[in-house]
Amino acid sequence: MPEITIGPVHPLLDEPVAVKLEVEGKTIKAAEIQIGFIHRGIEKLSERMTFEQVTFLVERICGICSNVHPLCFVQAVEDIGGIEVPERAKYIRTIIAELERIHSHLLWLGIAGHILGAHEIFLKSWRYREPVLDIFELVCGNRQNYAMMAVGGVRKDIPSAYVPKIIETLKFLKEKVPKLAEEVRSSLGKRLRDIGVLTKENAISYCTTGPTARATGLPIDTRKNHPYAAYPELEFEIVNRDEGDVLAQTEVRMGEIIQSIHILEQALRNLPPGEIRAEFKNIPPGEGIGLAEAPRGEDIHYVRTNGTNMPERHKIRAPTYVNLPALEAMLPGNKLEDAFIIVASIDPCFSCTDRVTIVNERGEERVVSEEELLRMSRNAAL
Repeated sequence: MPEITIGPVHPLLDEPVAVKLEVEGKTIKAAEIQIGFIHRGIEKLSERMTFEQVTFLVERICGICSNVHPLCFVQAVEDIGGIEVPERAKYIRTIIAELERIHSHLLWLGIAGHILGAHEIFLKSWRYREPVLDIFELVCGNRQNYAMMAVGGVRKDIPSAYVPKIIETLKFLKEKVPKLAEEVRSSLGKRLRDIGVLTKENAISYCTTGPTARATGLPIDTRKNHPYAAYPELEFEIVNRDEGDVLAQTEVRMGEIIQSIHILEQALRNLPPGEIRAEFKNIPPGEGIGLAEAPRGEDIHYVRTNGTNMPERHKIRAPTYVNLPALEAMLPGNKLEDAFIIVASIDPCFSCTDRVTIVNERGEERVVSEEELLRMSRNAAL
């Protein structure tokens, strides 16, 4: 059966991945996803940095999710140290997280429009995203890599003078996003309906998370299932669809933007006074886990400490790592021309996902020392 490989470098792929498709005519019969082209060794680098430094390192895992990774990390360290985060810091964490969700979903919708040639959707989505980035610049000083999270709380406060500007942006989004959602349904609904279908059973089998899972009817959301930050005190709904196709994933994300606005309005209205960071001395030996709902789904950071000011082990499981294999169930049966938007439908981040495995000439996996890995890399470069 003929095989077509998309990637690892392609104009419609923002990051390198190889999607191998077996086709019969224009129909996809089987799919295989290959990663491993941009591994950067974040987990290993983390072991040589202090807890303060690691928060900046893990921001660089993903430019779009540059808040959720440090949020997970600091929560894991706080879990080990038994550190109680001040209430105001919890609310600020929630505000930054929901602003990130809005900007991420709008960015995804723009990319989807670009892939499909719907340039008006692309332009409007990114136009509506700009005021959100302006808020990040106002509050954090950066439009990405916000440097807000810290062990014990947050690094910067949100002054009361900034709140009216944030409220004004939320009002703008409340007016524009429902109209954009309706435009997406009317112009792209037929194009996205019944393609890339993931059944509820397959969603469970592949352990999918985030909008990919919620589009199949699974009501899972870390903010509800494992509450953190200020989410236990705020009201919001888990957005679900049952169809499991690309249109369902799109509608889940649009619905989540509206829910994020609702969360932000509550958090800003109820923002408590007080300190923004707890004081602590040392992090004891132990193990901790930090969970948070990234725009793509559940993000997990595991940290083991040994009494020093550096992690002894740091393990990261980003949502794309579990969503990506589900494409092997979503792609077969679809037309070749739908492959790109189906891959994009899970909002993949390969920088979050990449791992490296050393395989010898006999095809057997093995563990190598750091010195051997460096020597192999240098020899390959000669």
